[in-house]
Amino acid sequence: MKKYLLTLLLIISCVCLKAQELTMVNEPVFKVGEQLSYRLKYGFFTAAEADLKVENTDIKYDGHPAYHIVVEGKTAGSFDVFYKVRNRYESYVDQKTLLPYYYAENRHEGSWNHSDKVTFNHETDKITANKGTYPYTGKVFDFVSAYYFARTIDISKMHVGDKFELKYFLDDGINSLGITYVGKERVTCSMGTFNCLKFNPTIIPGRIFKKNSKLYLWITDDDNRIPVKAQVEVILGSITMDLTGAKGLKFPLNAIKN
Repeated sequence: MKKYLLTLLLIISCVCLKAQELTMVNEPVFKVGEQLSYRLKYGFFTAAEADLKVENTDIKYDGHPAYHIVVEGKTAGSFDVFYKVRNRYESYVDQKTLLPYYYAENRHEGSWNHSDKVTFNHETDKITANKGTYPYTGKVFDFVSAYYFARTIDISKMHVGDKFELKYFLDDGINSLGITYVGKERVTCSMGTFNCLKFNPTIIPGRIFKKNSKLYLWITDDDNRIPVKAQVEVILGSITMDLTGAKGLKFPLNAIKN
């Protein structure tokens, strides 16, 4: 299960960012105090859990107030016995632009450990991390800030088949991820049944994913824009992530009554 949790969280964060049209709606769709919880299942077994929190902070960057966003992921059940994961990611983002100023991660996955501290200088277009400096062009995010920025993107002109791309910094490099909008679909998760927007992010076959694997992600088709479910086939079985808890939302999260 190494890095499955990180992989799906990263994919969740990458949806809805069109390469040339990163236009935000009038204001963020989240607020301080929001807490989201996800569960990752491998077949019928709960493999991992993740919590995402938006916190207030007195820290300012260039005089601008920021959100402090924290993501914590850990293995659960028998997976915690055989391969323990304890990951923590933090991002400080501008409250207006939602661009990241600072990102930190502390990952413990079995015997493998990794930590990094990353600063984003949007005036010089340079990222400084533990292993060096990386120039960039356009908007580049860490995967935490990307998740929250993505939820605020204006998708009113999106059509089925539209393809998207996001640039993000992770593991000492700038990468990109492509996503295709599939359409609208009603989907059920642990929190109930919701009308959703469906996406198909590109995945690379390898040790985790099969050659013909398809990854699908569903996001609530409402003002909250919360990912409620993700599903993908892997070499052995399938992985599903769904929303198990949501508190402190800016807008009501209304499940469909059967």
